[in-house]
Amino acid sequence: MPARTAVWWTILRISLEERLVYRGDFALGTLMRFLPILTQVFLWWAVFTAASTGQSIDQTRIVGYSYHDFIAYYLLTMVSRAFSSMPGLASGIARDIRDGTVKKYLIQPIDMLSFLLLNRMAHKVVYYTVATLPFAFVFYLCGDFFPNGWPEPQVMAAYVASLLMAFLLGFFLEATIGMIGFWFLEVSSLLFVYMLFNFFFSGHMFPIDMLPGFWGEVVRIIPLQYLAYFPAAVFLGKVEGPELIQGLWIQFAWVVLFMFTSRAAFHLGVRRYSGFGG
Repeated sequence: MPARTAVWWTILRISLEERLVYRGDFALGTLMRFLPILTQVFLWWAVFTAASTGQSIDQTRIVGYSYHDFIAYYLLTMVSRAFSSMPGLASGIARDIRDGTVKKYLIQPIDMLSFLLLNRMAHKVVYYTVATLPFAFVFYLCGDFFPNGWPEPQVMAAYVASLLMAFLLGFFLEATIGMIGFWFLEVSSLLFVYMLFNFFFSGHMFPIDMLPGFWGEVVRIIPLQYLAYFPAAVFLGKVEGPELIQGLWIQFAWVVLFMFTSRAAFHLGVRRYSGFGG
């Protein structure tokens, strides 16, 4: 056990060092990513102005959200997505399988999923270390959209827990999709469809509360809402009490499910995998 722990720590440390070398531009890049918030401010201002029907824009509500709530929600989903998004993970796994480089995980005493998870952890640690100041600057400028300030400590703890589980869920979900490469030569089309559904049904584009009837119920059943919508809703107090506790347990259950699914897919895929050449 100590030897295995030393190996994993070495992998994590090297991954951190590698990312710190070439992620120096993250601060400016992160700041630029917040520029679309300007379009959201004007977009929702126009929507709420049209829906106000003579009332003050601050008194108008759409599916329980005020104008300020919508902007705050959009900012918070950007934080959620920064945790849960795994760019290149599924396509990288599928490419390793297709090219045969997956053999390195079969002949060396390194577990593939654990190695990739540590790499993603290093990526997120470096990202948020470098991006803390840009995030703080943007949230300071947009402080008026958070009239209630920080939530209560117990709510904040639930919010942090939901973000950490969003990271794990995003990783194991995309890892599971990448393992499909053991059965299909190309998964890019599947990934495109997944990313399209992810963008809409995770709540990144708009709160899923806006989806009516049947579609709203379907989106609440699938796990995508826990990648963006749920953490933001927790912070804003849209999910409270027993509903909050239940939501955290369901999110945890999805994490466990995809953790086992990705590992099962890897072992089943390895059994049918054939490597050739030197």
